[in-house]
Amino acid sequence: MDRTIAKQIFDDLVEQTGSQVTVNIRSRFPGGRNVGGKYSMNEHKVTMYLGEIRKQCLNIFGTLDRYEEVLRIVFAHELGHAADAELAGLSDQLDTCENELERKKLALLIEENAWNYAVKVLPDADQGILQTMIYVSLQAYRDAIAQEIA
Repeated sequence: MDRTIAKQIFDDLVEQTGSQVTVNIRSRFPGGRNVGGKYSMNEHKVTMYLGEIRKQCLNIFGTLDRYEEVLRIVFAHELGHAADAELAGLSDQLDTCENELERKKLALLIEENAWNYAVKVLPDADQGILQTMIYVSLQAYRDAIAQEIA
């Protein structure tokens, strides 16, 4: 997919939501992790990593046939971080929390808040793809909590 189509998807969702977020488009996430998007609270900016989302789409669905839908879903999730009125407070709690279990629960809550927003702004999304993306995204957080409890 070319950047023009990605930019159009992002612009449409920004307009739909009324967000004032700045959007950057990159190919790869630095550091080797497979991160599709990143919200910077300090800059009120979302950076989308198209190559990483392509990898996610292939890993999760085995095809790029629904890449545009996955891209839209991941971006809506990042917009969810940008719109989250609780994010600053939760981030502060995360930074000062000394209990590892509580840290992991806070991290999960931050991600769940963003996904809840994405669900609201994507009523016409393919629910199978959306719910799969949410499940895969949150699984590592839930596993980390389960390991902490065990």
